[in-house]
Amino acid sequence: MQPNFTRLAMLAAIALTLSGCAGMGKDECRAIDWRTVGYEDGATGQGIERLTSRREACSKHGVTPDLDAYLAGRDAGLLEFCRPANGFRVGARGHDYAGICPAHLDLPFTDAYQAGRTLWQLETRVRDTARGIVNRRAQVEEIDTGLVGAGYTIIGENRTPEERAQALLDTRSLTDRRGRLLVEMEALERVLPGYEAELEEYRLVLAEAGY
Repeated sequence: MQPNFTRLAMLAAIALTLSGCAGMGKDECRAIDWRTVGYEDGATGQGIERLTSRREACSKHGVTPDLDAYLAGRDAGLLEFCRPANGFRVGARGHDYAGICPAHLDLPFTDAYQAGRTLWQLETRVRDTARGIVNRRAQVEEIDTGLVGAGYTIIGENRTPEERAQALLDTRSLTDRRGRLLVEMEALERVLPGYEAELEEYRLVLAEAGY
């Protein structure tokens, strides 16, 4: 589905305008178009609680939101938000879904959202596992450098017995830590190919389903 860039640009402009609602002045509260506010909240998937913060901000100036206009705008905005393609995008980005879509749109949206969410979870697992390997490998390399330095201290000239004893203790500690890191790294390396294969398989499933 191709995005409507005019609509997206309009929503972005509205969002920027309303981003400072908590500090709105009296004139701003009086001039606000509550239907437009509701539409923006619905089209961006915001919960009804967003109205509460705006009500609190404007109540300080004796201004009460037009609830009917807000809800009418929000209902129209939800029609934009609650599209299956958007549900997939929301899930694939790892965002939460609070079940705000109307009943007749919720099931297709939720199905698409779950498909995207599963993709995000599989991608995150692969990414985190790969990062875990890289991180542990870097720590092992750092430890190797430390072991070399400790070795020079142990066998070097002009070293006190205390320095040699401490270097020996450091060597033992570093060696133990290095061993644990290697075990962890090897475990991650064993599971990573399976995670990658599962991700690729799921991507094929998504492609067949039209995502």
